[in-house]
Amino acid sequence: MRTKNALIATLSVLAMTAGLGATSAAAEELKIWTLTFDNDSANVAWQKIIKEFQAANPDITISLENRSVDEHKSALRVAAQSSQGPDIYFMWAGLGLGGEFVNAGLSQPLDKYYDQYGWDKRLVGTAGGFSKIYEGGRHGVPYTFHGEALYYNKALFEKAGITQLPTTYDELNADAAKLKEAGIPAMTFGGTVNWHLMRLMDVILEAKCGAEKHDALMAMKVDWSTEACTTAGFQELNDWSQNYILSPFMGIDNSQSFNLFLAGRAAMMLEGDWLVSQLRNENRLADFDLFPIPTGTDRLYGFAEYLYVSSKSSKTDAAAKFLDYMLSDKVQQDNLGAFGSISINANVKYDKIDPLDQKWMDIFAKYDKIYMNGDQAFPLDVTTEYFRVINEVASGNIKPEDAGKAMQAFIANRG
Repeated sequence: MRTKNALIATLSVLAMTAGLGATSAAAEELKIWTLTFDNDSANVAWQKIIKEFQAANPDITISLENRSVDEHKSALRVAAQSSQGPDIYFMWAGLGLGGEFVNAGLSQPLDKYYDQYGWDKRLVGTAGGFSKIYEGGRHGVPYTFHGEALYYNKALFEKAGITQLPTTYDELNADAAKLKEAGIPAMTFGGTVNWHLMRLMDVILEAKCGAEKHDALMAMKVDWSTEACTTAGFQELNDWSQNYILSPFMGIDNSQSFNLFLAGRAAMMLEGDWLVSQLRNENRLADFDLFPIPTGTDRLYGFAEYLYVSSKSSKTDAAAKFLDYMLSDKVQQDNLGAFGSISINANVKYDKIDPLDQKWMDIFAKYDKIYMNGDQAFPLDVTTEYFRVINEVASGNIKPEDAGKAMQAFIANRG
């Protein structure tokens, strides 16, 4: 009898184990690749969202992999050439960064899911519009929409006698001179990450060339070597590098630059709305303020970040289900401020927000036109050359009058 009971018990355990194995085997695993964000509230929010999604969808499990920016790009380039990789991946919108992987065949169109879930009805229009810039369908969904502006240390501005914020590029230059006279570097940048200093060059070109000419330069429709504004722009970059940027900046990265900004080593930092969360995490919101970069074109410097579904994925329905969850009113409301000052969901309510977040809301409400970061506007190979030329000008290895020629020579010889 004992033998029979033992056999029954053993069979019951095996049946339960088999049942658990069947449940586990039936669950779809979604692999998501994204960044390890400097803003830790974004990393925490990701974990929270995944946990809640899995609880609501026990048939789907999420495997999240985080990497630094450059490691992430490298991993995706390997994935584009192999059968392995993520189901969903993070990348910036635009022809330069997102476009690299769309053109490499790593992204699949999501028109079907835009229609199925009605995403356009809940997305901020400017953010959702980037999905339409690629050929062959709509690629990716917005993850964030960001603006970039100048943050400043209020005490250092006061020390330099700056009582009114600049409203023109010339006034910004004059304030940089006042800061230098007071012994205060005007800005801090991290030169080891190419895109950090690129921001300064982008806004200088916007100011010196104007909106139409700047867009034409980024679209490679006009000659960089013959446009007077490009030479003037590179001369401005050289002047800033020699006189107004905290040195040595070519040997530090963006995180180190932020720490120097916190320490009061420079008066300004050209950053996005996500910096508010970083300042909040440091309990330093009261020490800083911000203003839009005065270029005279009435356009906001900004960009969108997207989540793309890999063309290699066999789990597109599950991937779209997760993306729909990320875009939902509840998730966006619950995590408001974790990824940036503004949500990509138009239905989100903004109550009891910090003054700097409110300032961003006012900025987003004011501007209806944007110009994109250079590394998102250019194809990858041109971006790489743009980085090189900027770094060489900032380091004094290329004369400003030769920089536009170098850009144009590369563009002309792309084949």
